[in-house]
Amino acid sequence: MANERDLAFTSAWKLRELIQKKEVSSVELTKLYLKRIENLDSQLNAYLTVTADQALKDAEAADAAIHGGTATGTLTGIPISIKDLNLTKGVRTTRGSLLYKDFIPHADEPVVRKIKESGAIILGKTNTPEFGAYATTENRLGDPCVNPWNTTCTAGGSSGGAAAGLAAGLHPLAQGSDGGGSIRIPASICGVFGIKPTQGRVSRPYKGPGGWGQFSQNGPMSRTVRDTAILLQVMAGPDPEDAIALQEQPPDFSAQLGEGVKGMRIGWSPNMGSTPVDPEVRDITEKAVRVFEELGATVEEAPVSINHEVITNIFMTIWLSDYCTTHGETMKTKGDQFTDTVRGMLEEALTWPASKLASALHGLEWHRYDMDQIIKQYDLLITPTLATSAFKTGERPTLIDGQKVDPFWGFTPFTYPINMSGHTASSVPCGFNSEGLPVGLHLIGNKGKEATVLQASYAFEEARPWAHLLPPVS
Repeated sequence: MANERDLAFTSAWKLRELIQKKEVSSVELTKLYLKRIENLDSQLNAYLTVTADQALKDAEAADAAIHGGTATGTLTGIPISIKDLNLTKGVRTTRGSLLYKDFIPHADEPVVRKIKESGAIILGKTNTPEFGAYATTENRLGDPCVNPWNTTCTAGGSSGGAAAGLAAGLHPLAQGSDGGGSIRIPASICGVFGIKPTQGRVSRPYKGPGGWGQFSQNGPMSRTVRDTAILLQVMAGPDPEDAIALQEQPPDFSAQLGEGVKGMRIGWSPNMGSTPVDPEVRDITEKAVRVFEELGATVEEAPVSINHEVITNIFMTIWLSDYCTTHGETMKTKGDQFTDTVRGMLEEALTWPASKLASALHGLEWHRYDMDQIIKQYDLLITPTLATSAFKTGERPTLIDGQKVDPFWGFTPFTYPINMSGHTASSVPCGFNSEGLPVGLHLIGNKGKEATVLQASYAFEEARPWAHLLPPVS
């Protein structure tokens, strides 16, 4: 058997084989990850809640099912983390907020139920900013979640705990969610892989706390493309609790992983027209996209030009109007429990006229149309995932490549337009900057074409492997 550290960084699909061959047990794996959380997470703050007792009980049951020949789940016995935005029956779900610091849901939301039905072992709930509202993982429940490559830097957000834990080997699989880049941002910053599915591919609970969240998608994260494809298969599919979920059954996301990119037409946009990008990030991603040419694809400059000031206003108007439906009344009595960031945004949004939302909804439809016209010309549209690599916690960039940017969205101009358009996109680790911090490449696919994005991501991974590269905190 491999040593404990090697085992902790073994791909989930390989762990599944080891469990099925009875070369390792689910209890042994669960104890290993719980031990690593206990020993390492004080440096990272990746978890808000650890469910050690329940995880060990579930692992024992998984082992019994395996030995008894009754195990049928895709992920039977494999440990996983759940983001703390997602409702978990009997397990504290804080949503990153003091308002929910003691909230215990009475039911699992659909994606959690599907993960449980797959036989996976839930280790606990990973850190997230309040309501997943921003792209770094800071809240009033404790210290920020930081980066395993440099603990003075952010892990990104809002699935920051999921990404930091993956990079540090605290779990082999992670469930995340992405409303404006919340899977892809921390994946890029922490050097792991994640995909935002097509809008509606994975169900969301629209009847519970948290609002409609029409830009958000649950999605899988891991250290390898194959693991992510397997987890997406578990998560995807329609559910009666979600009125806007795609109703067709999903394809086999792993079936074409090894088919390569030869013959694919790829559009490359280093800045979506005009947005400033850190020179090192630009250089690393431009070199990375040429790998696809080496693998037989055609790469050409894509005619992408986004007015980010207009698009950001549309995004924020719709997103915060939705937040107001959930949290507006709470502001009147418990406003002091919100973070300053969320409280400030809600206070402003509550003053908006209805015409502002109507105008934004009109603009959203034109954005969707415009992005679809561009992306459908290609098998993939590729950009940097972010305009920067990780930065110091609490010090969001206000200047990028000498140009002033909005500290809230300036470092992540490539991700939220794709949430708005509804397309699928992944973040692929593609290199490190001069400070040893990861950089991600953003692979955007046509709607419903997660399999193509995964296929191309896998081809890049095969050509430029990354999973063997481990951070100092590991």
